[in-house]
Order: sequence, then C-alpha cells, then structure tokens
Amino acid sequence: MPVISVPQDFNEDDLYIDLESIFGRSLFLKCEGFNFAGSIKLKAAIEMVEAAERDGVLTPDSILVESSSGNLGVALSMIAASKGYRFLCVTDSRCNLTTRLMMEALGSQVHVIAGQEANGSFLGARIDYLRALCASDSRYVWLSQYTNPGNWKAHYRRTAPEIARQFPELDTLFVGAGTTGTLMGCARFFREWHRPVRIIAVDSVGSVSFGGEAGRRMIPGLGMSIRPPLLDESFVDEVIRVEERDTIRACHRLARRGFLFGGSTGTVVSGAMGWLAEHGGDGRTAVAIAPDLGERYLDTVYQTNWLHGLYGDDVLGPELANTESWALPTPPPPAPSPGGRRPHLRAGDRAGRRRHRRKSSGEP
Repeated sequence: MPVISVPQDFNEDDLYIDLESIFGRSLFLKCEGFNFAGSIKLKAAIEMVEAAERDGVLTPDSILVESSSGNLGVALSMIAASKGYRFLCVTDSRCNLTTRLMMEALGSQVHVIAGQEANGSFLGARIDYLRALCASDSRYVWLSQYTNPGNWKAHYRRTAPEIARQFPELDTLFVGAGTTGTLMGCARFFREWHRPVRIIAVDSVGSVSFGGEAGRRMIPGLGMSIRPPLLDESFVDEVIRVEERDTIRACHRLARRGFLFGGSTGTVVSGAMGWLAEHGGDGRTAVAIAPDLGERYLDTVYQTNWLHGLYGDDVLGPELANTESWALPTPPPPAPSPGGRRPHLRAGDRAGRRRHRRKSSGEP
C-alpha cells in the first residue's frame, strides 16, 4: 500500500489498455492520467522544478510562471501548492474551463490571453506576455517548457524505460507531438536500446511542428504554431497528421466502451489505428501514449453543442451520434397495492388530490 506525504510522489506508471477489442487492431495504450495532476505533464513539471531548485534559480521568494494550454499548468499548480510557491499560468481561450478552475482551486492565478497572431495562434501572444513579465520583476521564474531540456529528460528517464520494461519486444511507438518533450525523450531512449523501435510522431492537422501550413486547431494538447525548439527530426521515423474530426470520433468510440480520454489521446489513437491499418499490425508489438483522461473535456470534446457548432451536426456519424432516445419520456403509473387498493398516500399527496377534485368540480 503506497503512503505519500506530497501529491507528486504518486503516479501509476504501468497501466495499459489493449485496444484490439475496440478498434480491431492490437495497440497497447499507456495511460498516463492516474496521478494527482491528471496527466503525463506531471513528470516534466517535477523535472523542471527540481532542476530550477538545484540550480538556485527557484527560491522561496520566486513566483513561478509558465505558458500552458492546460495540463502543465495543473501539474505546476499542484507542485507549487505542495512546495509553497506562487504560480501564475498564462493561457488562452482554448483552455478548458474545468482546467482553469482546477488551477485556481489549487491556489494559482490564471491569466487568459485575448489577442492572437494573424494565423490564429495564441502562443506568440502568450510568450510575449511572459517575456515582458519576467523583464519587469526578477522574482518571476519562467521554466519555459518549450525550450527546457528537463521537459524531454523526464521522459528519457521515466516514460521510455517504463515502456521498455513492460514491452521488451517493442516494435512501434506512437507519441503525440506538442512541445515534443515526450516524443524527444522517448525517441532518444529507444535510439540507444538493444533493438530498433520505429518512432512515429502524431500531430494535428493545422500544426506547423513538422512544416506545412498553419490552420485552425480548437482542441488543446497537441500541435504548435511554431516549430518546437526541442524537436530534432533525426530521431523521428515518421509523422502522421490527424484531422480534429477524427480525433473526436476516436474519443467518442473509446467513451462508448467505458474509457473516457482527452483530445490528445483521441488524436494519437486515431493516427495509430490508421497507420496500423495501412502497414499491417499482425505480430507487431505497438504502444501508444495517452497523455491524460477525459473529465476536463466534458464541455468541449464531449459536449454536443460545442461539437456541432465547430464541426457540423454529422461530426460523430450515425454510429456514434445519440439520435435515438431510449429513455421513457414519463415514468410509468404506480402499480396497485395488494388487494386492489390504491397505494397509501402521504399527507401532502392526499391534500394535493383533494385540491384537484375541488378544482375539477368547481368547489372553492
């Protein structure tokens, strides 16, 4: 039985789901959402904070600041609360309401950037705000997940070895690409491993991480509007780009089998299943990483009005759409009591029935 005194000491590292019964192809999904921060970002947050403490950059008087679309902000909020730091998260309107409320509940402050760049990206505006903030006061400490080597080292030291321990015959690894910290850490580890592993990055359509034209992206977590500074493409064997409509369908397909995951997981699973269908998965040991769970996406990915407003009424297709109401519209009448008598009525029920009879007969 694990007993902890600080929340960051707990993380379930070895939980996998075999998706073959849901999607028809064998793929082991590594679930990273079972910790008190609720996502894989806890690993990077711990690594970056502890490195800043060792280097003397982070002191008791410091104010932590970071740009995040959600999950890293929650992880840093939790660690800051545990260690007694103040934390300010700079985010934008795509950040889920639940995520913002979680950060505030943990004692952090959240600043939502309203402005965006010409290509529809908020990232540049978030970074400009942080740079100005740090220039104004030396107490502000920006960990910068986009450039901090601790981001990828966390996964080189923890995530990849966890996978290697459970799957010594691993052939293919699918990793979602955001800041590319998880991707780079895992790719570097398996480049040095005893057998070749094909590293496949999964990105969102509209992201420019691996080149291409910027486009609208409404689901936070994966994709970048700039080339990730941590990215070294020489460690990546292949890149898959997934439409957000396919992300949503994968999320709902998992949910209909009882597994509620976030948008990043839907993107990775959709991309992986498409790749396995094209290349064949028989005899191949394939693993994908699920960064978080789905509770924070109930007002977006799993909310009908949000989906239809952005992607159209047919986004889920007939297989997943809730078009049939199988619930009874009204409750059935009460069954008669034994002997044919009416069920016993409470005093309030009898009074209401008397008023109804008087009204029907015209009595005052």
